[in-house]
Amino acid sequence: SSKIRNLEVQSADDVAVLEDCIDFSLAKTISKIEEKLGRGGLPDCLDDDDIPSIGNKIGAEAQIRFLKAKLRVTQEELDSVVCECRKKDDENQNLKSRLTDTEEENTRLQRTISMQHSQTEKYKMLSQEAKKKSEGLQQEVIALEKVLQ
Repeated sequence: SSKIRNLEVQSADDVAVLEDCIDFSLAKTISKIEEKLGRGGLPDCLDDDDIPSIGNKIGAEAQIRFLKAKLRVTQEELDSVVCECRKKDDENQNLKSRLTDTEEENTRLQRTISMQHSQTEKYKMLSQEAKKKSEGLQQEVIALEKVLQ
C-alpha cells in the first residue's frame, strides 16, 4: 500500500496539486483509476467522453497521459474556483463587517433620535408653560393698567 502511494506521488509530480487540498477525493479517484490500469483493467467510464472514442484503441500509457492532462486541467479549474471562492469569502466577511458597523450606527442614531424626541417634548411642555405664564402676566399687566387709570 505504501509502495503504491509512493508511486502515485512520483507519478503525480507533473500534475498541479492544490496545497490546501492534498487529501482531496479527486486524488483518491485518480489513484483508484491508476490501480485498475496497473492491474490491466480499464475503468468503467471509458465511454463517458473522458477518453475519446479511440480510447479503446490506445494503450494504457496513452490513456494515463490523457487522464493526467484532463486532471491537470480540472485541477487548474479547481484552483480558479477555489481562488474565486476565497475572494467571495473575503468579500462576504467585508460585507458582514460593514453590515455590523451599519447596524451599530443605526442603533446609535435610533438612540439619538429617541433622546431628541424626548427633549423636543420637554421643550414643548416648557414652551406651553411659559406661554401660559406669559398670558397670565399680560392679563395681570392689563388689570394693573386699569387700576392705575
